[in-house]
Amino acid sequence: MRLRLLVPSLTLAAIVLGLAPGGALAAAPLPFGHACEAKDGALFCPAATDADRVPSFDGVPLDVDVWLPASGDGPFPTIAMIHGWGGNKTNFENNADGYSAQDYARRGYAVVLSTARGFGRSCGEATSRTSPGCDKGWIHLADQRYEVRDQQTLLGTLVDEGIAKAAGLGATGISYGGGTSLQMAYLKDRIRNADGSYGPWTSPNGTKLSLAAAWPRWPWSDLADALVPNGRSWLTKGNLYRYASPGGVDLMSYQDGLFALGSANFLAPKGVDPGADLVTWKARIDQGEPYDAKALSYLKELHDNHGAGGISLTSAPAPLIIQNGWTDDLFPAWQGARAYQQIRAAFPSAAVNLQLGDLGHNRGANHPGDNTAFNAAGLALFDRLLAGKGGTAPKPSVTSYGQSCPRKAKNGIGPWTASTVAGLARGTLTITAAPRKTITTAAIDKQLDAKLNALALDPCSALPAARDTAAGIVVLSARSPGITLLGSTSIAVTHPKASGTSQIVARIWDVDTKAKTMRMVDRSVTRPTAGATKQTLRFNGNAWRFAKGHRIRIELTAGDPPTFRPSNGSFSLRILTAKATLPTREAGRR
Repeated sequence: MRLRLLVPSLTLAAIVLGLAPGGALAAAPLPFGHACEAKDGALFCPAATDADRVPSFDGVPLDVDVWLPASGDGPFPTIAMIHGWGGNKTNFENNADGYSAQDYARRGYAVVLSTARGFGRSCGEATSRTSPGCDKGWIHLADQRYEVRDQQTLLGTLVDEGIAKAAGLGATGISYGGGTSLQMAYLKDRIRNADGSYGPWTSPNGTKLSLAAAWPRWPWSDLADALVPNGRSWLTKGNLYRYASPGGVDLMSYQDGLFALGSANFLAPKGVDPGADLVTWKARIDQGEPYDAKALSYLKELHDNHGAGGISLTSAPAPLIIQNGWTDDLFPAWQGARAYQQIRAAFPSAAVNLQLGDLGHNRGANHPGDNTAFNAAGLALFDRLLAGKGGTAPKPSVTSYGQSCPRKAKNGIGPWTASTVAGLARGTLTITAAPRKTITTAAIDKQLDAKLNALALDPCSALPAARDTAAGIVVLSARSPGITLLGSTSIAVTHPKASGTSQIVARIWDVDTKAKTMRMVDRSVTRPTAGATKQTLRFNGNAWRFAKGHRIRIELTAGDPPTFRPSNGSFSLRILTAKATLPTREAGRR
């Protein structure tokens, strides 16, 4: 038991003597040695200067703020809230939707907000790069051996200080922070050493630690397959997390934007650090296919050390809720779905939930009503498992909302629930064709593709309906009976032997035949295996209502720049047969 007093309220003598007025013992909350002040209904304990930064396990100084409840003795259930790529420790302060450090602190949690190494004042800004701590304080791209271990070190230090409850540690974050917190859940009570080996997670003073719960939002599970997708994203069973050959297609618009953000901070000098050589990796991927052994080794590095898919699951991960967006072109729904499926395959009763919706990075709408419901579930998870407010760990389940227009709508369509992603759908709609028609790079519609740039696309904006008979594309089409697409469409195609430089871009459109307009509903890219004569294409997935009488239009093309990098040179691929299977919420086969 300790009397919590704010440092500014004590006299100098009381501070020196460790006594409050009247002789009572005073133990002011000083997380990482930071003085606290009352603010926003909680206590704010910032790193006010670079001298207040917290050295991580390897000495890199991290810029860290802590929020604490306004009263109470501690130790507190504690949440690490981890920002997105290019962000900093301030990103989760006073967010209007209730997902903020202040909101959690007012509910009784200690909240750790740190700027990830290589960003901001954690060695990111040139003026913050003090030596020797920042000499190697560059970005490691959410590496389990560095950024993930940074978060574990911060939580462990707060346990030693009596601020954090050892049995009540949690993690959450969005995008970059989502990928980090998902890896923390997979590691649970382990760390990843610099040599790739595993060790027990302990505090600096030796207390054994384990993550109690995590809520990763918009995360990746396989970073290689996110940045260079090869169309095998929904593979299950034994190869859930093997980045399959061949190397995929550069998600160019996102990669360029993300690299620009990273370059504005602290990237490792080219060729200096094989595990963090973003400059070399980006330069090689920019060259495109065919990918040699060196290029594939870079993708393997991303898979093995920079995502949950590379972590050995020797036991069930920490209880968690994973949130991904159907309409997220960077980390689509399958990133979370694969993690959910992998966990359940290995541990059928594991405490894991999956949240899907019209959310995430662009083109996600992030409807406020859906966010409110999902935020309540995330808070309930922490209340049960960190704060011990009653209840048990979640049973496996999937909850999905769907895409709505306009984007400013309060809610997406739905929700629906099931125990598996596939179980959300209760029927199928099949569209078959024998087009014997060639897709070719010469027919790429650069003007249309520019409008579909993943970084800027508003999927609710209607475009003029395209001609199905245009040269160089293949179209499958059917009249909608009034159905709800719910999941990932697959297309089985046959063709002559493919080259190693070809790619197949697939898009689903909702065509309003009366208005003569169309909206893009889903997309994917696949790199066919060289020499193969058949291929199954899998879309990212979506939940979307096709009105009765509208036309479902599935389009196969030879490219989609600038979203995806165009193939080197030119190619043609003759599509002989195609069979599309759409999962539908409505029961029955059509």
